[in-house]
Amino acid sequence: MKGKSNKALGKGINAIFGSNVEQVLDEIQANAEVEPGRRSVMIPLNEIRPNPYQPRKEFDQKALKELAESIRVHGVFTPILVRKSVKGYELLAGERRLRAAKLAKLEKIPAIEMEFTEEEMMELSLLENIQRENLNPIEEALAYESLLKRLNYTQEKLAERVGKSRVYCANMMRLLNLPEEVQEMVSSKELSMGHARALLSLEKEETIIEVAKYIVKHQLSVRDVEQYVRELKGVVKQEKKKEVQVDPHLADLQTNLSKKLDTNVTLTDKKMVIKFKNTDEMNRILEILGCLEESL
Repeated sequence: MKGKSNKALGKGINAIFGSNVEQVLDEIQANAEVEPGRRSVMIPLNEIRPNPYQPRKEFDQKALKELAESIRVHGVFTPILVRKSVKGYELLAGERRLRAAKLAKLEKIPAIEMEFTEEEMMELSLLENIQRENLNPIEEALAYESLLKRLNYTQEKLAERVGKSRVYCANMMRLLNLPEEVQEMVSSKELSMGHARALLSLEKEETIIEVAKYIVKHQLSVRDVEQYVRELKGVVKQEKKKEVQVDPHLADLQTNLSKKLDTNVTLTDKKMVIKFKNTDEMNRILEILGCLEESL
């Protein structure tokens, strides 16, 4: 990109494309005329490397095969976007078309060569996929995290750039707190966002995994899961409450008495229970307590 567009470089994708990256990319790829600083070329497929910042990991294989068949018959109508690298080209946008063209066994593909920095390339890839809404929830969460960590976005800027609320973005990124096994269930759509949000309220990783498998096995609705989780948390809370209510001084005394009498002693602030198996054991305990003569 040269001339007027060059002034925008280094200021981020927003300065180049505005807020709607998806729309501008579509216009660039659909427009037969190429602006100064961009070059329309036919590139051998073996010279194009995948975009290293592509957040999308899952591609619908059936849809790719259908696209490949269409390309085999009609060719590639919409060019992909690339940038020149030291060796060959790096893909900027159009990975589905590139994959389908390889399936169709094409040798070359139409492309528009553009000038981008590494940072702009990353931002473009993440924002394009997010705005197209074709990422699964985990891919979307990872994209948000990348924008925050690698491009130093604030949460406010992230929300503004992706056109979502700050709360929405924060909730999406919370999915990354789930165990990896459960994240895979969300990616594969075995678990919905509603299921995942309910699971996030559980504390222990093993409990989250166990409940997630139970949800999938029994095909529980989100409402059922929310109720189930509430019940689980209620049981844990009750157990914790009981533990907290034990007086530490009484607990120590109970332990000491059990050792001294060599039997199980239960002690509360209002009651002491000493267990014995038979009369001989009872007499042994009474003797230790110095009560045997009084009891005769």
